Amino acid sequence: MKLCLIRHGETAWALTGQHTGITDIGLTARGEDDARALAPYLRTLALSQVLLSPRLRARQTCELAGVAGASVVEADLAEWDYGDYEGLRTADIHRGNPEWNIWQDGCPGGESPAQVSARADRLISHLCTLQGTLALFSHGHFSVALAMRWIGLALIEGQHFALHTASVSLLGIDGQHQGRRIIELWNQRLNWPSSPSPTE
Repeated sequence: MKLCLIRHGETAWALTGQHTGITDIGLTARGEDDARALAPYLRTLALSQVLLSPRLRARQTCELAGVAGASVVEADLAEWDYGDYEGLRTADIHRGNPEWNIWQDGCPGGESPAQVSARADRLISHLCTLQGTLALFSHGHFSVALAMRWIGLALIEGQHFALHTASVSLLGIDGQHQGRRIIELWNQRLNWPSSPSPTE
């Protein structure tokens, strides 16, 4: 089994660095172009199943990438629930809480790292019942969280992994060491803009 993890294309809030959890905003024009640029690569993968977050930005990315026909919405692929920090930039949050780190502290009124970790573990358990190459359309923070749990790391390690919009990452199993989960590819852009969007 292999997981092709795709972060949605650029949105207006991704450009400004605003935390976008439950707010359902669509892609920018550049985000749409970046999503279309995913299509040739995804056609090479012989996907067995396509799962996507229920959020509009993920659904648009999936559709523009040309693989929405057989897609299934998977609620556990939704972004981290930012609670009271929804719509805020990290700089805004740090003015009131200079030591805040989402990977350690989570979000008041939203999800904690333990809750996101448990959600990622639940999703991985489900994915491991499937076969073939799966495409997963998700979001910045949750995609990193999923990758951390895939290779058995605590969520706090996610603070060291950047993930740009419309990027592709591959999670798999090492053929030389049965059962060892690996990250084969990380944060690959197929249509690099002049400057990448921030992680949020």
